[in-house]
Amino acid sequence: MDKMRMESVDITMQNIDKIGALFPNCITESVDENGRMKKAVNFELLKQMLSPEELAGEEAYEFTWVGKKAAIVEANKPIKKTLRPCPAESKNWDTTENLYIEGDNLEVLKLLQESYLGKVKMIYIDPPYNTGNDFIYRDNFARSAEEYDEQMGMFDEETGDRLFRNTDSNGRFHSDWCSMIYSRLMLARNLLAENGVIFVSIDDNEESTLRQICDEIFNISNFVGCLVLQTATDNNPRQINTEHEYILCYAKNHNELSPWFAPSDKAQLIQDKYNDLKKRHGTNTETIQAELRAWIKNNSDVLQGVTHYDNVDNKGVFHDGDIANTVFGGYRYTVLHPVTHKPCKIPEKGFRFAESTMQEMLKNDEIMFGADETTLIKPKKRLENAKDVLRSVIYEDGRASTKQFESLMDRDIFQNPKSPMILERLIGFVTEKGDIVVDFFSGSGTTAEAVMRLNAKRNMEIKSIMVQLPEDLNCSLEKSDSRAKKTLQNAIAFLDSIGKKHNICEIGKERIRRAGEKIKSENPLATQDLDVGFRVFKLDDSNMKNVYYSAAEYGQQMIGNLESNIREDRSDLDLLFGCLLEWGLPLSLPYTSESMEGCTVHTYNDGDLIACFSENIPDAVIKEIAGRKPLRAVFRDSSFADSPSKINVFEIFKLLAPDTRVKVI
Repeated sequence: MDKMRMESVDITMQNIDKIGALFPNCITESVDENGRMKKAVNFELLKQMLSPEELAGEEAYEFTWVGKKAAIVEANKPIKKTLRPCPAESKNWDTTENLYIEGDNLEVLKLLQESYLGKVKMIYIDPPYNTGNDFIYRDNFARSAEEYDEQMGMFDEETGDRLFRNTDSNGRFHSDWCSMIYSRLMLARNLLAENGVIFVSIDDNEESTLRQICDEIFNISNFVGCLVLQTATDNNPRQINTEHEYILCYAKNHNELSPWFAPSDKAQLIQDKYNDLKKRHGTNTETIQAELRAWIKNNSDVLQGVTHYDNVDNKGVFHDGDIANTVFGGYRYTVLHPVTHKPCKIPEKGFRFAESTMQEMLKNDEIMFGADETTLIKPKKRLENAKDVLRSVIYEDGRASTKQFESLMDRDIFQNPKSPMILERLIGFVTEKGDIVVDFFSGSGTTAEAVMRLNAKRNMEIKSIMVQLPEDLNCSLEKSDSRAKKTLQNAIAFLDSIGKKHNICEIGKERIRRAGEKIKSENPLATQDLDVGFRVFKLDDSNMKNVYYSAAEYGQQMIGNLESNIREDRSDLDLLFGCLLEWGLPLSLPYTSESMEGCTVHTYNDGDLIACFSENIPDAVIKEIAGRKPLRAVFRDSSFADSPSKINVFEIFKLLAPDTRVKVI
């Protein structure tokens, strides 16, 4: 129910709305005297709109909004945070190389800058589309309008809620969204390898805006393309029923990209059928070809794009290609027909292959002849060489991804999950064996499932890093519309049934667990070594206490706190992985822990780092660690009784392992 205004009409705003109706391009956003966002008129542009002559004044090609500079500052600002390991919530903690990180993705991206700088082959994200009903992240750039935010109910001091519904009545509607996505894409670009790419899903609401932001961050020269994802028909009545979304693709360095091809799954279906027919008919190629053609015709809807592979010889399946050159001036030479022994017809534009290449093809039975010399010869394009290309239009019934998700989980517990089939396809074109794929708006965990599916099919050993804010579903329930409320209620009931907390991360983790087990059950022999696990990390405050006080703040009661600079609730594992982040080591590598003269010693990745955080470490343990010559060694500052003890440690390493970098925390 609408509330009474209880105040006079704002005539200025009425006039601005009237101007906006006539000249929408002249309406912009500005900040009032209280730091609040409001609609405003670009008077310079309005004057030009009303003038038949070109007005004097400076012009520049630029894309900006209120809060852009603050968003850049926010992206570059350091934070005192860490990622705490959670083995109990993980799957196959000791062996997996996949990560699932819970936390605000802006802060998580900052923490990953050292460990994954330039190491990620592909990033896929599905951010909020800014439809007027989306929840978006609240970042520090909005605090200049803190009073405005409080009036709008945007920030909950008690829960520290990081999300708010960005309705189109919000004066910062576009600015907030632009700032949110800009800062994250800035950090994401740093993670990409030189031949890495990012795919971003979006719809009509912000597609043009996102394109301008990405042009600026990645450079317009690194725009790879725009995929159109055609989904099921939109039944909402309007002038044009929307049936598509977009996926924008940008490269870190377009010059480093090679052409994208992928093995054709459809071609493999034909190959499997051919193999079956060959078992039954042996070398009878005529019978095999006849039956294969009939089968292809009956399955043309499934095999669309490869139905022309319907010829068979003693080497396998092929289709007849084009021998003619694409322009006039091709090669001209004599090719004799094997039966008539007369020169075969030469294409009008000449042959596309040099004579030496043609002779090699003839020798290898890679040329198809007609009944006589009057028919053009054709090259045989072998089925095993068929490659899939990434086309700009992708079609999938939007209900397919929902059905896929519900087959694993439960009905109506997550709205509009992305398609693992489409993501598997994208990842298959971009990645090579051992690459890293990141999704920092991971939602229901679709990208992780897509990676596992591709690894199972092609033994790619791709690693995934999922990042998701642990959105409290109960809090979201209070803010949502009726349809979303029903879905959230179902999600909460589902999480109750499996004994999990009410946040979106629990849905994502459970989906990955179930998807991994299903993939393995579908082909147990081929997936014995498939990595279906993930290490869980949670964003938290720094492992270190805030020990920086002014002189006036010191008191007797603080002396006890100064005995150790590490928070009491932090374990050795917390400290170990905190050191990995600072030293720029990946979080997915194996490690061992052993007891040595009453001390616990952790060895990460066979000596990339050795850490010991025990108290009063004996010289014998220090010498043993140094004797192993790790690349890095780290200890607690409080592990040593005094400064001479610390100096002694450095002297031991200088003698036994001069190349080891030693630090204390």
